[in-house]
Amino acid sequence: MNKNLSANLPLNKRRGYHWYVVGTVCIGAFMAALDASIINVSMPTLSQNFSVGMDSIEWVSIAYLLTLTSLLTLLGSLSDRLGRKLFYAIGFAVFGLGSGLCGIAPTLSFLVASRVLQALGAAMLQANSVAIITASVPEASRGKAIGIQGSAQAIGLSIGPTVGGILLANFSWRLIFYVNLPIALIGTMIAAFILPQDKPNPHSSSFDYLGAILFTPALILLVLIFKDGYVLGWLSPMIICEFIAVISFLLLFVLREKKCRNPMIDLNLLKIKAFDGGNISGMLSYSLMFGVIFLMPFYLNWVMQLPTYYIGLILTVVSLAMFIMSPLSGALDDRIGPKVLTVCGMIMASLGALVLVFLSSKTAIYTDLLGLILIGAGMGIFTPPNNNTVMGSAPPEHIGVAGGILNMSRSLGMSMGVAIAGTLYDGKFNSFHLIHHTILSARILSFHLGFEGMTALGIVATLVCLFIYNGSRINKVSANDYVSFH
Repeated sequence: MNKNLSANLPLNKRRGYHWYVVGTVCIGAFMAALDASIINVSMPTLSQNFSVGMDSIEWVSIAYLLTLTSLLTLLGSLSDRLGRKLFYAIGFAVFGLGSGLCGIAPTLSFLVASRVLQALGAAMLQANSVAIITASVPEASRGKAIGIQGSAQAIGLSIGPTVGGILLANFSWRLIFYVNLPIALIGTMIAAFILPQDKPNPHSSSFDYLGAILFTPALILLVLIFKDGYVLGWLSPMIICEFIAVISFLLLFVLREKKCRNPMIDLNLLKIKAFDGGNISGMLSYSLMFGVIFLMPFYLNWVMQLPTYYIGLILTVVSLAMFIMSPLSGALDDRIGPKVLTVCGMIMASLGALVLVFLSSKTAIYTDLLGLILIGAGMGIFTPPNNNTVMGSAPPEHIGVAGGILNMSRSLGMSMGVAIAGTLYDGKFNSFHLIHHTILSARILSFHLGFEGMTALGIVATLVCLFIYNGSRINKVSANDYVSFH
């Protein structure tokens, strides 16, 4: 009888309804993670298809990451005012539309613009996912729900390279974007049907739009400096102008935040040593990982001449190693503290990048796998305690802002990693006189410089981790306040 009564109730009144909400959010998490990892395998193919070099094709990744970085905080605030369900459903639709346009892109410029649209949809999804879970899931099940969402992301990241390799090996590169369409369509319909109808709150605390307008150009120009500085020269007029512009925007941003009642970033957070160090080391760690992931498909294709299917399988080991080590590191964090884990994790990731410095056209594939596994495992060991450090060092009333800054620093790190790796390769390759080097040897030496740069980033991150902790205790937030950002 009870079962019959339950079946006749509206879905949002049924027992266990919140797990339907979690499942809906997991579709978005899976789709965004799948797209993030599947695109890396296709970079050499896209470079060949559009007849452009690495310096141009890297914008397919950078444009997406920069858009995501700059819009997350803004869209999170707007969703509070206009309704999270509306934003999440529209996010699915926008992501699907962007994916379709990427698939039909006739030129590289069209593809990059479509990736920006894709990132807009992804930002609408990511800015709302954890908030929807927090609002819908009972407190006793909230940690489990967030863990399930994290697993959906991990699965998407893990299978992305393999799926991308299979599609590229057997079909056109356009299919790696079309694969998002059915997921986005299903996600849009399910989100509209299942997600709880939250009431828009136009009277919620006002968002610092002027602060966002001042801060976003600083982020974009900072990435451009790292992208072009090595090639143009760090003292070139353009780089100097961009650097002055970054300083100017940041100064205006700081002045705005000091006067604003509801600042985009509470500047008092930046006075916390563990908070600053955790975000800086997190940014550098993601720069290392994404720089390597950007370069490796080109190396495996141009130097090792491996088919895309095998490239996808090889890149999968990074996500798998990270997926395996993350839970172990999270469990150890409570026992031995963050310092040992973050330092050891970054040492391991740096060693992985260093292994790749010695690659050549005759290197056994096991060496490539060793380097990538060390990077993935190191990131898996480093990330949970680093996240806990950042979130635990912030006062409870600023947990949301702290999570937004953590997410922003990671996304910025991804953009910078791609920009730095690409510019190191291109700068070195373009400086060679091919009279003295074959194209193959010039490429190998250029890849070496790129991997050396990633190793250097890892070493700097290791040093930051060493000096974050001075024996002082970090204030821990409760599990209910902790938010996992990816």
